[in-house]
Amino acid sequence: MVDKLTELPGVGPSTAEKLIEAGYIDFMKIATATIGELTDIEGISEKAAAKMIMGARELCDLGFKSGTDLLNQRKTVWRLSTGSDELNRILNGGLESQSITEFAGIFGSGKTQIMHQACVNLQCEDTIFADDEWINDGELSNPKAVYIDTEGTFRPERITQMAENLGIDGQKVLDNTFVARAYNSDMQMLFAEKIEELIKSGNNIKLVIVDSLTSTFRNEYTGRGKLAERQQKLGRHMAVLNKLADLHNCIVLITNQVSARPDAFFGAAEQAIGGHIVGHAATFRFFLRKGKGDKRVAKLYDSPHLPDAEAIFRITEKGIHD
Repeated sequence: MVDKLTELPGVGPSTAEKLIEAGYIDFMKIATATIGELTDIEGISEKAAAKMIMGARELCDLGFKSGTDLLNQRKTVWRLSTGSDELNRILNGGLESQSITEFAGIFGSGKTQIMHQACVNLQCEDTIFADDEWINDGELSNPKAVYIDTEGTFRPERITQMAENLGIDGQKVLDNTFVARAYNSDMQMLFAEKIEELIKSGNNIKLVIVDSLTSTFRNEYTGRGKLAERQQKLGRHMAVLNKLADLHNCIVLITNQVSARPDAFFGAAEQAIGGHIVGHAATFRFFLRKGKGDKRVAKLYDSPHLPDAEAIFRITEKGIHD
């Protein structure tokens, strides 16, 4: 690996080792890094970092692509069932890879239940939808999930319960789900960055969950005086998640808290935390709200190509279903 990185201009064995220690273990990781990120590594100047990045980009053949190339890339998009046919319908087939999907809502609206169900459905062939020719390439063989838990809501017992309803071995789901408990925003961001290491060590990570995205940031950065710093860190975190979705063709799901809108005379009385930073980074955005009994309502209100729509689903002992 060291020998491979020394192909970059200005990178000798010692610099290559420093890059590897910092998590830059291949050309693509360096090609998509910023100069500031590389200069954080001891002994790397801005000039050297710029040369490394340019060299890595040439080796990765990064640049403009035609619309046809992007259309062919879109053919590798795969989808994961939410458990509800109605919810799948307004998502044009299910949760989409190469994208970030956000579920925001008040407590008890079903956010964490959807996350648990996604982990279970990832291990069921009947709930994964992809082009037959592409899926035979083996990219979806033995898929695994990463669950970054910031509120202590992950429950292995619930995973087992949902799995039994689908006739899946609950132990298999748990074995293929990596869980990390983040107590602050720095830990949360670190765990997201370490997913690359899991992938490089041979784990086929196809689902990344952050539940919830903004709770640690919200607790640590209070008041308008810290808003700019909070948004900058949140932006970097979302950039890492977007890169994972794009480079590794995985599904990224985030849950989000909401805050009241005291000035809202019309429309929704709540808004998702994170402002424009989260709004621009998330591909699909949902508001969840409680209905009667075990019913929940999901409103898709932001998507690059799908219309606004609502779906009603249920949450029971069996999990998410119509």
